[in-house]
Amino acid sequence: MAASARAPRYRNGNRSCGEATGALKLGEAMSVDFEAVLGNFTAAIETGDGKALATLFTPDGSYHDGFYGESNGRQAIARMLEEQFWGDAEGFRWQMFDPVCDGRFGYARYLFNYDSKLPGVEGRAVVFDGISQFTFEGDLIACYREQFNTGMAMAQLDFAPERIATHLKRRAAALRKSVS
Repeated sequence: MAASARAPRYRNGNRSCGEATGALKLGEAMSVDFEAVLGNFTAAIETGDGKALATLFTPDGSYHDGFYGESNGRQAIARMLEEQFWGDAEGFRWQMFDPVCDGRFGYARYLFNYDSKLPGVEGRAVVFDGISQFTFEGDLIACYREQFNTGMAMAQLDFAPERIATHLKRRAAALRKSVS
């Protein structure tokens, strides 16, 4: 079979993100109020309310953060927000734009900013844009993923060029591994 005629292949490294199942079938109802989910999601992040964020997820849901990695389960997601996000920064503002959702998958582009609490760069403002992907089971998030340029955020915090390069090489290696 020619490469262009092959059926699409879907892969996920995490069981809780599930196999991609495509769009809803004709006649299926969309069960997710995606704009409400986005509002609750960003409000929880901006206020540091780990419990509110965690309740948006399935009990074994996954949050894949560009800086902190993967958090699995509601307790880990709440802890990641309260201890890591809010431990390293404050003054969060997360704006979502152009949301689309078919009831199974939701996407939105975003603008994210915060003030650093890291030693030596306390109060430094950081801003970057990205794309969010939500995978739903019913009206709960089974998996959240995002894509953004982590190097841009690190550069705004005056991280050493070698540290940024090491970080980006690690991310590139993980991406290459996902296609092998």
